[in-house]
Amino acid sequence: MNEDKVKQPQAELVGSTGDLLRQGAAAAWPICLGYLPLGLAMGVLAQQAGIPAWLTGLMSIFLFAGSAQFIGVAMIDAGASMAAIVVTTFMVNLRHALMGSALAVYLRGVNRWFLTLFAYGITDETFAVNMARFRSGNWNRWRALVVNHLANSAWVLATVAGALAGQFIPRGAFGIDYALTAMFICLLVMQLHNRLLVFTGLLSAAVAVGWYLLIPGNSYIVGASVCGATLGFYIKRARERRR
Repeated sequence: MNEDKVKQPQAELVGSTGDLLRQGAAAAWPICLGYLPLGLAMGVLAQQAGIPAWLTGLMSIFLFAGSAQFIGVAMIDAGASMAAIVVTTFMVNLRHALMGSALAVYLRGVNRWFLTLFAYGITDETFAVNMARFRSGNWNRWRALVVNHLANSAWVLATVAGALAGQFIPRGAFGIDYALTAMFICLLVMQLHNRLLVFTGLLSAAVAVGWYLLIPGNSYIVGASVCGATLGFYIKRARERRR
């Protein structure tokens, strides 16, 4: 990777605060638009699981992890223990450590307060958008921060709105239960740019299925992610050495 491109996002602010906000918003609006139906679905499911709107809002503020929130709500609705819910959501969110490690390359020398604020807003979608922009070289940490927190705001508002509207929507209506699965399918398809990525995706799927059949619980989510990413990395490095 070109060292100049890695260092470029750390440059001082270019342009006014208004310019940075507009550029960040331009990158964030597709995420916000996608979060509206998903957040509404999450809020509806939370209300149907007996979680009040104010508590749904607090969950979105303090957790801000769509997949973990969907899983947590489902487990609450099923009567799972608090320990089981905490451990499961922790395992599901371990992938954030991988995403944070990848973004850290573009945030060298940044103070810890900024990193804390930035890390709070990392999701699958904001990670994908910011990584693509950082790799292009025409991006910096402030624009990325705008992306993270506009997405965060859209998610919180959508989940609260869904919780308030949930009392008027019957269970299973509009395919709400399928919302999370549909989101991750879309994210996967958007990442399949070449044969290596397709192979890595298929490999991760195979590991996930095998892990799920052999090991009880939800650890297969993290296991498949780590194994797939690791094997994909070594395959890519082996191909580059041959050239």
